[in-house]
Order: sequence, then structure tokens, then C-alpha cells
Amino acid sequence: MQNIVLVIHLILALCLIGIVLVQRSEGGGLGIGGGGGGSSGRPPANAMTKLTWMVAVAFVATSISLFVISAQESSSDSVLERGGTETEQPAEPGTDDALVPDLGDDLLPPSAEDAPAAPPKAEE
Repeated sequence: MQNIVLVIHLILALCLIGIVLVQRSEGGGLGIGGGGGGSSGRPPANAMTKLTWMVAVAFVATSISLFVISAQESSSDSVLERGGTETEQPAEPGTDDALVPDLGDDLLPPSAEDAPAAPPKAEE
């Protein structure tokens, strides 16, 4: 069901983009230069404007329905609740599926005797 609504949603999005691009510019973008007085100076709605509104309303309706469908499918479980039900046992050291390499018992940094105290002097 969700896939069908999603395909319809994408088709409506492409149609809405196409309809808006095909429409003729009426000038006065963002209301700049609009006429004063009681009338706004806009022509009455034509078929293209009505079609734009219908596609836009259908686009919003599919957006809301996709939200409702996804909310119903997710139920009340959170990701932590779903993932936390299984307890994973750590792999034993030395097996192939061990995620952490075996570091041995000595986790201290190397002693100063192993590394030189200063860099070697340059030859002159």
C-alpha cells in the first residue's frame, strides 16, 4: 500500500513541477508592483490555475497519507526496544568471528627501554 501511494506521490510531484513551469508568468513577483486600491489586479483563475490547485491538494493529501501509513507500520516500538531484545554473546578470543583482536594481558604502553629516548643525531 505504501509503495502505491509513494508512486502516486512522485507522479504528482513531477506533474506539479511541470504545471508550474508551463504557466505563463504574470509579473509582479512576490507582490512587487501590485496595483493599489481594492482590486489586486490579478486576472480570474483560468484552467491552468485550477489544475495547479487540484494537483497541489492531491500532493498534500498523499504526503499526509504516507505519514499516517509510516506511523502505523512503525507501531510503538522504538529502535532501542527492538534492537535491545537480543543479547549478543561476545566471541571467544582466537576464533575467526572475534570482533576485537586479542591484545594479551599487557595493556600498558611499551617501556622506555624499548624505544630510543631521543631521535638519532644527524651526521655532520
